[in-house]
Amino acid sequence: MGQAFRGKMLLMSRAVQDLYDKASELPPQDRAELAGLLLESLEEGRDEGVEEAWAAEIERRMAEYRAGRVKTLSWQEVRAHLHRSDR
Repeated sequence: MGQAFRGKMLLMSRAVQDLYDKASELPPQDRAELAGLLLESLEEGRDEGVEEAWAAEIERRMAEYRAGRVKTLSWQEVRAHLHRSDR
């Protein structure tokens, strides 16, 4: 455990420290799920319709892909593009 992390732990309330200790014992998948839920709980006033808008966008993109109107790239092509100096 790094020095900076240990310093932050000293500033935690006892309740937070207890929760952290218990959560640290969870399997990785459960810890990830808990982390996601905690992050979601910090979101203030979720925009109405965002989830629906993303679902519609995904459907639109998948329909274009299925219809053959989208050119796909392999990971090798994407990586090569990212590493080119002329991009």
